[in-house]
Amino acid sequence: MSEEDEKAPRTRSKRAASDKRERILRAAIEVFAKNGFYATRVSEIAKAAGVADGTIYLYFENKDDVLVSIFEDRISKLLVVLRRALDDEDTIDGKVRRIIELQLGLLEGERDLAEVITVNLRQSSRLLKQYAAPLFRQYLELVAGVIAEGQKEGILRADVSPRVMARALWGALDGVALTWALGTPDRAPDPASLRRAATQLAHVFLDGLRA
Repeated sequence: MSEEDEKAPRTRSKRAASDKRERILRAAIEVFAKNGFYATRVSEIAKAAGVADGTIYLYFENKDDVLVSIFEDRISKLLVVLRRALDDEDTIDGKVRRIIELQLGLLEGERDLAEVITVNLRQSSRLLKQYAAPLFRQYLELVAGVIAEGQKEGILRADVSPRVMARALWGALDGVALTWALGTPDRAPDPASLRRAATQLAHVFLDGLRA
């Protein structure tokens, strides 16, 4: 048997495990959004994912770990996409607009995910401090770096803190996502409204920072 043939079963096994983990996370997003974090039982997540209760614990330590994993997984993907997109942008305006568009674009058509990240994660300050903080800091440093670059080029005003502005942008985007997620319960949210919000927010944010 060749080395490639020996690797094939392991590759399929890893892919199957990754797919099952993602299925559990997607099910958890739906259940958390429907019931709230504290009212949700692990058995309900397992049922929604179509797996046995014990299977959840093969991938996650507990319900808290599931919630944190949702945040970490989605924000990690956002950071990867942001870094790639920023490398392709030549202007500061373009970089700021891409940050805004991509962060809201991550949630487009994902009302449940928006609700879980903006509402459910807030229910535990311990989770935010212990687990979400490292990735959150990476995001803030990324945005602050863009603002500092704009200040160095003389495009953005120099009398503001890049880190404060990065937190302000996160807060604005978080607020847009929150109101969108908690919109009319009996009507699906319009993804186009997120795109409009992204355009408006980019205009206001950039105009306020312009040198």
